Amino acid sequence: MNGKELHELLGAYVLGGLDDADRARFEDHLQRCAVCRDGLAELETLPGLLGAVPVPDAVALAVPAPRVPRTADPSAVVPQPVLDELAARRRTARRRLTALVGAVAAACLALGFAAAPLLAPANRPDASYSVVADTGIQVTVGMVKKTWGTELAVDGKSLPNTGKLSLWVKDRAGTEDRACAWMATPSGRARVTSATPLQYSSIASVEVRNDQQKTIAVITVPGA
Repeated sequence: MNGKELHELLGAYVLGGLDDADRARFEDHLQRCAVCRDGLAELETLPGLLGAVPVPDAVALAVPAPRVPRTADPSAVVPQPVLDELAARRRTARRRLTALVGAVAAACLALGFAAAPLLAPANRPDASYSVVADTGIQVTVGMVKKTWGTELAVDGKSLPNTGKLSLWVKDRAGTEDRACAWMATPSGRARVTSATPLQYSSIASVEVRNDQQKTIAVITVPGA
């Protein structure tokens, strides 16, 4: 796998769409590539926002639109080399978009998470809770009441910088729901917007777990 191909794995890496071998190769590449590290920092909040894209829509986006023939305009003659170069650039852009959107669809299917509208800011929370764990991990969760459940806005600091992290919500009856999951970032920071069908009034706690499903931070929600 060459350097260009490794660059194009960034979107799938952020979304947890790589197998163990490719993830290891990309993480090795990440240590030596400042461009990919900068890109990873810019995308660190993306996984928790993508669940708002319905899986059928995400899959549809990954399929190139059918080509519509155009009637040639004799007055606009473009040299063939220019057309070939433009076509090559479009193919490259389409491959990158398809890889990223395809990873989004796979993540939605595999993780089953739901989140706020894509790249939209979270609503003003009805309640906000914070915790600082003994390990130094800091997590703040803002909650917004919805008719269908609860929207969650998570801000984490000093989190593990490797592996996959997940957000779990527990209600007072003991029911658990995984609200979202994301790949750890080198900075240990994460801002994630997600959601759960559990009603705010029934939520007892919110947990952050590592890739061994060990709880690393717990926020206890006071009873209503």
